[in-house]
Amino acid sequence: MISQDKVPIVSPLAPAAIGPYSQAIKCADFIFCSGQIPVDPKTGEVVGTDIETQTERVLKNLQGVLEAAGSGLFQIVKTTVYLKNMDDFPKMNEVYAKFFPVLPPARATVEVSRLPKDVLIEIECIAHMPKIESPQSKPF
Repeated sequence: MISQDKVPIVSPLAPAAIGPYSQAIKCADFIFCSGQIPVDPKTGEVVGTDIETQTERVLKNLQGVLEAAGSGLFQIVKTTVYLKNMDDFPKMNEVYAKFFPVLPPARATVEVSRLPKDVLIEIECIAHMPKIESPQSKPF
């Protein structure tokens, strides 16, 4: 039985899923984003060969998915960063910090032996879905 609380999120601002998974799933007050790699959603091609360019594209892809869900980067509570080479950590961290200038989310970063399309980075996240009150629910 499929839960009615489990809603798939699809955004044209991020690469389409290339397998049996969703770009993200909204469940209750949270959005669970699949890992994003540095693929341009318009061309389907990997962007850049350096960690800075690839990190920026990955975070923009996550932003696109979250915005399609009605959330955004500032609502992220946890990320997991997968790096092909941990030596890239300082440069990745510089770019990452620009996207989270205040209250950065909790994070784990791990080195992996290989990533899809042989990219340098993949990031997945969990974000909170902000509650939106209807004007009728506010007292006069």
